[in-house]
This record gives sequence, C-alpha cells and structure tokens, in this order.
Amino acid sequence: MAHIAATAPQTPGPVPAHAAQIRPQPRRYSPRHTYGALDLGTNNCRLLVARPADNGFTVIDAFSRVVRLGEGLAASGRISEAAQDRALAALSVCAEKLRRRRVSLARSVATEACRRAANGRHFVERVYNETGIALDIISPEEEARLAMLGCHRLLEPGEGPALIFDIGGGSTELVLIDTDGVVPRIKCWWSAPWGVVSLTESEGRDFADADERLAAYGRMRERVRNAFRRFVELLPAEKENIRLMGTSGTVTTLASVHLALPSYDRRAIDGLMVPVDSMREVSTKLSRMSLAERSELPCIGHERADLVVAGCAILEAIMDIWPAKILGVADRGIREGILRSLMARDGHRI
Repeated sequence: MAHIAATAPQTPGPVPAHAAQIRPQPRRYSPRHTYGALDLGTNNCRLLVARPADNGFTVIDAFSRVVRLGEGLAASGRISEAAQDRALAALSVCAEKLRRRRVSLARSVATEACRRAANGRHFVERVYNETGIALDIISPEEEARLAMLGCHRLLEPGEGPALIFDIGGGSTELVLIDTDGVVPRIKCWWSAPWGVVSLTESEGRDFADADERLAAYGRMRERVRNAFRRFVELLPAEKENIRLMGTSGTVTTLASVHLALPSYDRRAIDGLMVPVDSMREVSTKLSRMSLAERSELPCIGHERADLVVAGCAILEAIMDIWPAKILGVADRGIREGILRSLMARDGHRI
C-alpha cells in the first residue's frame, strides 16, 4: 500500500525515520482502484475506504471510534500512554481493514493533538512501527482545506459568501469561501485552539447546579469569541445572502437532538438545513442540563455527554460572528476531502 504525505508536518522536532517512505509516486490506476482516508483527531479515529464512481465515489468500508487522544493534553503537554494505547487499538483495526480491502493508495492524517503534543512525533513513529500506518501531521490550513473539500457540495444554494467550519477535539477550523467557480475558492481561513476536548478541560465537568453550569458555559463562549477576534477582522462587513455549514460531531449531534431522533441516522442528518434559532435553542437546553441528564438523551449518551456543551459554546460563538439564518449540517469532512483529492490526482471526476 502506498502512503503519501502531501504537506510537511508542522510540528517541531526531528523528521521521523520513515519519512523517506511517504513520497508521492507517478500513478495510473484502473477505475476499480481502491483508496483509503484515515483521520486521527483529538477525539476520534475515522477511516473510509472507497472506489471511484460516476461524479463521486462509493464507500466500501468505514470505521469510527472515540479514542480521546488529546485527553489530559492541555495540562501535561503530552499524549498519555493510555491515550496512545486507545488510539493504537483503533489504528490496528484500520490497518487490518486497509489490508483486507487491498487498498493500494491511502492518506492518513493526524491533527491538533499530534501538532500540539511534545511527544506527537514519537507517537507517529510508534504508530508506524506497530501498525504500518504513516501518519501525516497536517497543518491547520490543510485541515481546513480538506474539511471544505469534503462537504462544500452540501452548501445551501446561493451566490453569497459561505463559512464552513469544523469543530474538532483540540481546535476549530473556519474557512470563508466563494463558490463562483467550479471549485470553491478559499478567501481566508482560521484555526482557533479550542475544540470540544480542550474547551471542556479548561472548565471541568462537574458543577453543583444549573447556575454554575450556565456560568461555565458563558466563560467557554467568551474564550472562543476571543479566539475568533482576529478572524472577525477578515470577514466582510456586508453579510447579505451569507451561508453557513458545519461538519463535526457537534453539529451532527445537535441536529439529531433537534430532530428528536431515537438513534443516529446519517441519512436524516447529512445535508440537513436547520434554522439557526433552533440550534441555539438546543444549545441553551443542553447547557442547562446535568451530565446525567445529557447522558440519557438519544444520540448523545455517555460517550458525548461531557463534551457536547463545549461544542455548543463553540457553535454559538460561530453563529455570533456569522449571522446566517440557516445552518447546513454535513456528516462528512476531512476523510471525504482526502478521497476527493487522491481521486482527482488520478484523473477521476469527483
């Protein structure tokens, strides 16, 4: 299997010993060629395996697991052994799927946790030695670009500027684009150092009552607003006909709560258009609830109950700076962006 690294890692330190093995090579594959895209984030490990199809691709295998790679990172500055072990267990599953599906071209990326951690490079080497997966620690700009490529086709129709955002575990990426051409043009982008894990850890998880929960929620929103201040200066003053789309576990989870789904249904969520006022109502509701109450809600459960409020705070801060009336929801992002990039290089129309 060929692993490629399209961008240089952005973290300081020595180049991994296997760096020479992650080089693009001239390729020409049949339409049945199989591609892989792996995204190791601060909270989740996700894999897609796909083949080209007419004007797109067909997914033939997928995997997703919460690994919480960035748990405790804000305090220690390092990826803990327990977090590494969780991620390696998930990556071993991914490696087996890549082999079993005979994927011959894959790109595997790591984001904020590996960018920020003092031992991020060491972890990348460990992953390669134990699983054969060559992780590419991508820059925030590349992360934003891939997320945009993966979901822009779901944007609400219109001619105004569009803001696409990806709320991750350790950071939030925002991309302002125009859609005048065949391929969207990035006008500006921003990466804020707050994601659902890092923002949750900044405030803690246990509060005595609703008043304390609301106070903590207000502080989280203010932290994110401060992180967005420079980006706000880059945004157009005129905000007519603007569009907004989010891709992340936060927006898909809140959309599920908005629809009162008994269990998560990607078909109902991917491409859904939700009034911004409705998403604010959901966010306000969740911010007042206790951890136990949130855990009992379908589509949240114990896995997301402690992190979803931080996601609500980030989402509200985004809606504050980009006051669109409708929020588009995408259950797609970085992995789809990787697949489209790889297939386009091989001459497939995607």
